[in-house]
Formats: sequence, structure tokens, C-alpha cells
Amino acid sequence: MKKKISFIFLVAFLIFIPLSGCNEQQIQKLRVAEVTHSIFYAPQYVAFSEGFFEKEGLEVELTTTWGGDKTMTTLLSDGADIALVGSETTIYVHAQDANDPVINFAQLTQTDGTFLVSRKNIDNFSWDQLKGSTFLGQRKGGMPQMVGEFVLKKQGIDPHKDLDLIQNIEFANIASAFAAGTGDYVQLFEPTASIFEQEGTGYIIASFGKESGYVPYTTFMAKNSFMEENSEAIEKFTRAIYQAQQWVNSHDAAEIAQSIHSFFEDTSIELIETVVDRYKSQGSYATNPILDATEWNNLQDIMDEAGELPLRVDHETLVNTDIAEKVMSK
Repeated sequence: MKKKISFIFLVAFLIFIPLSGCNEQQIQKLRVAEVTHSIFYAPQYVAFSEGFFEKEGLEVELTTTWGGDKTMTTLLSDGADIALVGSETTIYVHAQDANDPVINFAQLTQTDGTFLVSRKNIDNFSWDQLKGSTFLGQRKGGMPQMVGEFVLKKQGIDPHKDLDLIQNIEFANIASAFAAGTGDYVQLFEPTASIFEQEGTGYIIASFGKESGYVPYTTFMAKNSFMEENSEAIEKFTRAIYQAQQWVNSHDAAEIAQSIHSFFEDTSIELIETVVDRYKSQGSYATNPILDATEWNNLQDIMDEAGELPLRVDHETLVNTDIAEKVMSK
């Protein structure tokens, strides 16, 4: 009897080993480079915290690369498999006659994510008050700066004539430059804008996202060759993002803040909730990963207005909606 039991355990052990090895092999690793680390990307962090990536059998390594140019360089040099950055970067790469174009496959945010912050508290703000001031803008050619200029022109302000426009400060150093005394106004992402407001360093007086309308502000993208060779992993990734988008859409700001707090440990849960509520209320978080043609054309209009559009590119050339449509249909 003892020999029989031992034999059964041996068989079970031998079966377990290959099954365990098989499960390990099913885990697919993806490296993602995000252009900045912001509550603006809440659905991405929800995909981690609520286990949507894990459910798809993905092990996702997230790195912050601080700036559109650095993020795209990281992607093109194979330092990352997927980039989360403004879709205008794919147009810049395409204009250089890239042999391996970068394709947008899943949209994460659909409005600008920056806010106009004033050094002084202004009760009755009007945009014309900016005229003659020193404005600390974002990097030339990036989505924040282009949307900023688009909104300013919409309000009757020529940013290059009516403002003392500063654009030569590194993306990662813009907030600290304003805190050190540079500029009367600055264009900032959250949670920095709200932190400044809490500290009395600056005051949020307007939202560029509300003024600009829908635009594919930040999307997940990858080189075409990587997408062709790893189509299953890209589909799984997109499915996880879509599930996270739906989760964010169906939960309130307090629940979302709790979910993503581990990604912003130095920020109070109350502040995260405030920022999430601000982004949700203005429709910044896309509720599905499809980047449609209307948004794509709006993006190019904004780039053209800023004098940064190298050439017009058809939607289907640099945008793949098939993957998003497939995961949504299921």
C-alpha cells in the first residue's frame, strides 16, 4: 500500500513540474515608458492595482522617461516595447521616413491634462489678463505647448507677441523653475498644480483641457514590427487597459484614489481624489481605447495652428483601431 501511495505522489509530482513550467512560459513581459508620472494617467495605474494586466498573463514593467523626445528615443532604441506619450510624436517619426513606423493602438486620455496656474490668486480671471506677462510654457513641439498655444489664440492672445514666452526649460524642471520665481503664469499637470495651490506657490485659474476639446492627448504606441511580432501581447495589453477604463468610468473619485494611491505615496489620498474628480468632470479619461478620425484630425489642426505639423497623415496610416475594436467586441 505504501509503495502504491508513493507511486501516486511521484506521478503527481512529475505532472506538476511541466505544468508549472508551462504557466511560467505563458507570462508575457512588456516594458512601458510613460512620458510623465501623473494622476492624469489614472486608468493605467488602475490596470496594475486592480489586477487587469495580471489577469491577462502580463508582467508590465513601467518606467517614467520624462518628456516626449526622451520617451520616443527610448521606444525607437528598443529601450521599451510600448510608449505612453502624445500621438504627435508618431507624426514626427513618420515625417523622417522611418522604416519602422510607430503606431498608435490605444488611447488613454482625450483632453489636455494641464492647468493654467497663476503666481497670484485671481478671483475674476479673464484670459486677456495674460497679455504682457511672463508665461512659463511647455517644450516646443510637444502636445502641452501646442494645445496651450491653440487655447491662447482661441482667446485672442498671440503667445509669441503678447507674452514673454519661456520654452527653453526641460519638462521635468518646469515646476521647480516656477516655484523658484520664474514666470507670472505656468502651464502644469496634476498633481503638481494642486500641490502648488495647497502650498500657496500658485493658484489654478483655468483648465486647458476644458478649452481645447477632444484630442488624442496621450496614447499607447509601439513600433509596427513589434506589434506584428507580438500581436497577442498587444491585444492582451489593450484588453487590460479597456477594462481599467471601464472600471474608472464606473467608480467614483474616492474609489479611484484608493486604487492608485500606491503609485503616488507622497501625495495625500484627499489630494489624489481632488485631482481625479477634476479630470473625470472634464472628461479627460477616455472610456475606451479607440482613437477615432475626428480626434486625429483635431490633433493635426492644433499642430498646424502651432506651426509644428510637418505633413498631414491619414488616420489609418499611423492609427490601428482594429485591436481596440476587437477587445471591445468581446
